[in-house]
Amino acid sequence: MRILLVEDDRLLGDGVQVGLGGSGFTVDWVRDGEAALAALAAESFAAVVLDLGLPRRDGPSVLSTLRGAGNPVPVLVLTARDQVADKVRCLDLGADDYVVKPFDLDELAARLRALVRRSQGRADASLRHGDLVLDPAARSVSLKGTPITLTGREFDLLHTLLDAAGRVLTRRMLDEQLYAWGEAVGSNALEVHIHHLRRKLGSELIRTVRGVGYMIDEAPR
Repeated sequence: MRILLVEDDRLLGDGVQVGLGGSGFTVDWVRDGEAALAALAAESFAAVVLDLGLPRRDGPSVLSTLRGAGNPVPVLVLTARDQVADKVRCLDLGADDYVVKPFDLDELAARLRALVRRSQGRADASLRHGDLVLDPAARSVSLKGTPITLTGREFDLLHTLLDAAGRVLTRRMLDEQLYAWGEAVGSNALEVHIHHLRRKLGSELIRTVRGVGYMIDEAPR
């Protein structure tokens, strides 16, 4: 799950990037409002973590511009401002959640998962596809009730494909969700992860759409 972090404090930003990365998020980090808007115009993110006191363009301005452009990406405001007036202003501008610093990283991760889940219209925290169950919070997968051991990248890839069940995802789309900016990616890394998932979960779960990408069919009803 790819997140854009907008935070000008280097120490805090580094801690959030590492902490959310440990919870399974792919985190891209920018340090000012103009860079945030440029990133959001160019690429797709599951959610945004937005500070308010930013250089070049502050958080409320970023939020207002984003919503004015019709971008519905979930936004969690993360700030030291704890006044009710600040919370009301941001929520009225289109923020989906508001967390005051200092904060707990586990709670931040849980709030982000909830935001993304609601944006996708899902009530259940787990993703289910027939006998396959993926729990994003526990980062666990089971098949017919049997736990399946996946690497971190395999889990993230399966999560991305299940989130988009019924739609074809191109290699570029998958790479963008799995790897942060500047992260080294092997030329056949995606194919290797797909191969391992098929070996562990069955060859029919993930379909190759020749010349386009990969997909998981919609879950049987």
